Amino acid sequence: MKNGNLLAAASQKFTVFITADKKLQFQQNLTDNRLSIIVLPTNQVPLVIALLAAIRKTLTTIQPGDLGELPLP
Repeated sequence: MKNGNLLAAASQKFTVFITADKKLQFQQNLTDNRLSIIVLPTNQVPLVIALLAAIRKTLTTIQPGDLGELPLP
């Protein structure tokens, strides 16, 4: 599934989209986006595990349509 279709499908069932695609905001028109998007700095499992506390915190504060980027731990 390509990004545009993926985001549209995700918005039908989910409220948050977590990705490591740092170019997403530049490749997709997010103007009418209802998803909260969290962009991780990496998709490497050990580093994502180290980010779990920051991800949880972001999940409690991010609003629909927001895009939040997490830094490396």
